[in-house]
Amino acid sequence: MIGKKKKLSKKEFQEDQLVTSFYKSQDFFQKNQQKLLIGAGVIALLILAIFWYNSKKEDDSIQAANQLAKIIPVYDQGQFQKAIDGEAGTDLVGLASIVDNYGSTQQGEIAKIYLANSYFSLGKFEKALSTYSDYGGKSKLHLSSSLAGQAACYEQLGKFDKAADYYQKAAKVNAIESQEAEYLLNAGRNYVKSNSADKAKDIFETIKNDFKNTNAAREVDKYLSQL
Repeated sequence: MIGKKKKLSKKEFQEDQLVTSFYKSQDFFQKNQQKLLIGAGVIALLILAIFWYNSKKEDDSIQAANQLAKIIPVYDQGQFQKAIDGEAGTDLVGLASIVDNYGSTQQGEIAKIYLANSYFSLGKFEKALSTYSDYGGKSKLHLSSSLAGQAACYEQLGKFDKAADYYQKAAKVNAIESQEAEYLLNAGRNYVKSNSADKAKDIFETIKNDFKNTNAAREVDKYLSQL
């Protein structure tokens, strides 16, 4: 006669479940050990790569800031070609090199504006336009400078409608009232040059009504008389 199967108590049942789970886990680990170790290794490498990338980006930004600080006085003196090229045999690194090496950092993005300004001052408008349009930093002030710079290049290249459009874009980004009004005035001037009288008049009226206390507002009547 077959004996009755012993009924497990709740505690014994839990212990039995625990033992079963342990052996199942052990068996799973042994069968998949290589895959698990590879997966853990990949995660560790990914963490190290992220850490290295952030660390390098921070170092690059510091390098760019140091080099930019040394070349800005040359730019301020109006030595634009030297500001672009730097000075061989010294620690004076040119703006072109800073942009090439650190253009993706915030300081490198600022260097693009100085580099574009230098090209513009030397009459290299196509090069300036390309450099202004490459700006991708987070600063609204520098973004508005980039857009206004592109507008100025288009104006020098005789593309007055496009110049007006970009001056308006610069005005929308800029939060400084006097500068916003100045950009709008430049947009209106370029619409006058492109024989878009209605567009020019609308902008001049906006300046008169919304920016009454600016220098731009005091110049509007002169341009309105030309329409």
